[in-house]
Amino acid sequence: MIMKSAPKGLHGKILRFGIVGIGNTLVDLSIFALLTLVGIWALPANILSWGVAVSISYWVNSRWSFERDVEIGDRSSFLRFVSLGALISLGVSSGFIVFASGLIGIWPAKIIGTIVAAVLNFLASRWAIEGRLR
Repeated sequence: MIMKSAPKGLHGKILRFGIVGIGNTLVDLSIFALLTLVGIWALPANILSWGVAVSISYWVNSRWSFERDVEIGDRSSFLRFVSLGALISLGVSSGFIVFASGLIGIWPAKIIGTIVAAVLNFLASRWAIEGRLR
């Protein structure tokens, strides 16, 4: 259920962002699993699964988790969100896949990268949608 108004308090934003993040993580991991199962190499599979998950994440977070800054247009907000997501969540998870999967395996690398990126992604998402970091 998507509510029309975003929470005003930081705790509510963190809770909603976390709920959306869990759902998006399940989407990301499911698509990643399917793609690697059919033989797609881990890095391209990670990029594709992230692309689907980040699109869903933007739509839900911009309408439910954060207060929209009306001065930031939807297109600009989406581009900020995806750009920061590419640097943070895609960059961190791909980095773990490339540099750690040989040591710990693809799945542990993917999961650890996803967890590390989640914390950084909250701040980036809030800035992209609300136009502020605090």
